[in-house]
Amino acid sequence: MSVVQQQVSAPLFFSNSAAAKAKELIDEEGNADLKLRVYVTGGGCSGFQYGFSFDDAQDDEDTIIERDGVKLLVDPMSYQYLVGSTVDYLEGLQGSQFVVNNPNASSTCGCGSSFSI
Repeated sequence: MSVVQQQVSAPLFFSNSAAAKAKELIDEEGNADLKLRVYVTGGGCSGFQYGFSFDDAQDDEDTIIERDGVKLLVDPMSYQYLVGSTVDYLEGLQGSQFVVNNPNASSTCGCGSSFSI
């Protein structure tokens, strides 16, 4: 009899458009060791805010999501707030940016980078 393990929480999703834009930016930098990092910090008008950076260092505790050869890194503290979210890249009238679509956020602010749980 086999035991089936059920995953309790949904993973973090890395969209095709976010991976493609990250790859484009990494290629422009000419440093193949760069990875896109998403993180959550306290602050913003709703309590927490999302941040993005490129990082060539990867910590042992980081969660790594890879798509099309691009790695997305998330530290353990941020991951708990991002479970089930999608990291995406949008181009629109307000500019182009990486965004997080977070189903766990109970409210967000107009800038889209601040949220509360």
